[in-house]
Amino acid sequence: MSLWRNARTVLLVVMALVVGLNLMQALNGCSGNNAAVNRVAEAIGMDPYPLSSGNSQELARFNAVFNTYASDTNNTRQLKQFRDGYKRVLGVYVEEVSDAGLIDAAIDGVKEGEPEPASLSAAELVEKALDGMTASLDPHTVYLNPEELRETELAASGRFGGLGIQVTQEEGLIKVISPIEDTPADRAGLKTGDLITHVDGKPVLDMRLMEAVHSMRGEPGTKVRLTLKRAETPPFDVVITRAIIIVRPVRWRAEGDVGYLRIVGFNERAADAVEAAMESLRDDLGPEAKGVILDLRNNPGGLLDQSIAVADSFLDDGVVVSVRGRDPVDNRTFGASPGDAAEGLPMVVLINGGSASAAEIVAAALQDHGRATVLGTKSFGKGSVQTVMRLPVEGALKLTTALYYAPSGETIQARGIEPDITLNGKVDDGRKRLREADLPGALPERGEDRHAPRAELDAAACPAVGDNGKEDHELGCAIALLEAGSTARFLASLGVRPGI
Repeated sequence: MSLWRNARTVLLVVMALVVGLNLMQALNGCSGNNAAVNRVAEAIGMDPYPLSSGNSQELARFNAVFNTYASDTNNTRQLKQFRDGYKRVLGVYVEEVSDAGLIDAAIDGVKEGEPEPASLSAAELVEKALDGMTASLDPHTVYLNPEELRETELAASGRFGGLGIQVTQEEGLIKVISPIEDTPADRAGLKTGDLITHVDGKPVLDMRLMEAVHSMRGEPGTKVRLTLKRAETPPFDVVITRAIIIVRPVRWRAEGDVGYLRIVGFNERAADAVEAAMESLRDDLGPEAKGVILDLRNNPGGLLDQSIAVADSFLDDGVVVSVRGRDPVDNRTFGASPGDAAEGLPMVVLINGGSASAAEIVAAALQDHGRATVLGTKSFGKGSVQTVMRLPVEGALKLTTALYYAPSGETIQARGIEPDITLNGKVDDGRKRLREADLPGALPERGEDRHAPRAELDAAACPAVGDNGKEDHELGCAIALLEAGSTARFLASLGVRPGI
């Protein structure tokens, strides 16, 4: 018995180390690999995700469906693929789930479309089953087939062939979250909120999101025709030439005596780009600098390790973020190291309803430590961590394995970040945004509200700042706040009394 306990202790320690490394790479659908954990388990004769007798009985129900609908029932490799996915969900999903519910959802996925007996290849059947099973969980847990896994890895790298748009799925159509600045989609005039109804004449209704993304990506220099629906405008076509998309995660410039950094996403280059931007701004602004604005509006997130590094750039010490899963052995706390790239200058962080995930980690860390004043509208509220776990045959599960917690100890999941100063009026381009809490199956709020705004004002009361022909009152508010020298003087200059 002592040998078993010792072996299990060794495995748990190794699992903690490997899963911790995976979480460093995983926040918004980013790559991780549990192969090392499995190899250690096999070496000491253990199954890292053992099934109980009840679990095995439920799995037998799926096996019966497999034998009914698969055309190649002797394909045991695909049965192993499903079994491994089922076991991983049971073992490491962020909260305990019903084994019967998972199998019911998998069977429903197989039977969707009412296939004839023996009409599905084993690979097709298992993909349908894994899609159905993951769809029964939260909206960020998905099965990635090999092609979709490659797409996910490309997106994390920040370099790929395509159009340059961030998209989501809404009511069966593909919705533009935002075009990436200075890309073919941006230059073609695509706008946030546009609905893509067809790609090269093929309807996208009920197409998988990754399938639609793949259809829009392609060789640089080739063209794609998108049919768009925009508000009350009749549908219209836009032809866009694909290009190599190199996502520059950070853009910066001096706005008078204020430094301005915009982070559009947290890909592998983000933290290094912030360091380079701050070095450039320090040279440009000199000793007369009034402060730094970190613009995280419409930033959908990205890599966890990059968000930690960016927040650390402006903090000398303290907790940046904590990650807590179902098993305490997987919990981790990430702290800041000495050194402030802004050298103590006052900071403002701009957020809105499109600021999500990694962007929320940075905003919460700077807000909770009093390092920055957060300005704008409530953020999206995605406070869950996804780990990409490769399956033994092909593809991977992108599985929600943990929640992240702000330095205050509160989670942002489904709640979002309340700014210190709320900006009303025509913000977010006047659009009503969906937030995490609006998504079907979203994990619920946990704990108490972590923050309340100190004041609110109409953004139109601030001067507009022009950038590429756009008038940006929110940026004008951020600049005015830094130039005022304090929040109290800024609010007084606009006739606003703190406290709401």
